[in-house]
Amino acid sequence: MKFISASDVQSRRLTNGFKLTRVGVTGVKKPVTVKRGKKTVTLTCDIDVFVDLPSSQKGSHMSRNLEVIAEIVDQSVREPVTGLETLSANICRSLLERHEYASYSEVNLKADYFLERTGLSGRKTLEAYKLIAKAVNRRNNGLKKLIGVEVIGMTACPCAMETLREELQGKVTFEREKVPMITHNQRNITTVMIEVPEEYDVEANDLIEIVEKSVSSPTFEILKRAEEAKVVLAAHENPKFVEDVVREILARILDNYSNLPDDVIVTVRSESEESIHKHNAFAERVTTLKELRE
Repeated sequence: MKFISASDVQSRRLTNGFKLTRVGVTGVKKPVTVKRGKKTVTLTCDIDVFVDLPSSQKGSHMSRNLEVIAEIVDQSVREPVTGLETLSANICRSLLERHEYASYSEVNLKADYFLERTGLSGRKTLEAYKLIAKAVNRRNNGLKKLIGVEVIGMTACPCAMETLREELQGKVTFEREKVPMITHNQRNITTVMIEVPEEYDVEANDLIEIVEKSVSSPTFEILKRAEEAKVVLAAHENPKFVEDVVREILARILDNYSNLPDDVIVTVRSESEESIHKHNAFAERVTTLKELRE
């Protein structure tokens, strides 16, 4: 018979209890060293970890979560990991080893990320993005990992553009092929996440590029006057609904990831913050590569 100490309140049995889907800790901040190819970076990460809790267990052993995070993240300082999704998978696997009563573990991770981009005038700047990583592990049923990005861009509304063209027809002379019609702009925030089996990898930099090619225009931290004009002109030459952004990303994902299996889950979520409305425009698709290919 297993002995439970009087101080081990978490392991006490409950007369009437309910299973809990997720119990854990959130907002753990840690530096993580990642080496991808020839590039090594240290990222400041926010980490959330969870396990499920059976109805027979009063509480989860929270300190085990923090021990797992500390051990695995501290090791990354000495031996850099190949990606945040790999780190999440390692933590996820270790959680089930420490929580013997659990059948499910989950790790969510976010980090600020900077990438050198070249603007329309040729200026090189470090632009800010967010990396998203996740792993889920079901005991005796395999582990899945997810890598994603959050990208800020710009959209120009095609609806207002066409309405203004009709409104100004005959009043203003313009060459449609050379000068785009005015419209209102939107700050667009798009998230792309791809969940793959553990043996597959997806490059976050590729996802960032897919998003920036799918919005009306990328945005930049530093813009001089001439550069501002080029960005605005580029966006107005490429007007997009938020629905257009999601669909174009899905098409690019199909082209870029023909090597991934059918059961890979793809999530594309895009929100344009309206400039002339008090609400925002939103579109999303959660699907599998099999559904997209069909």
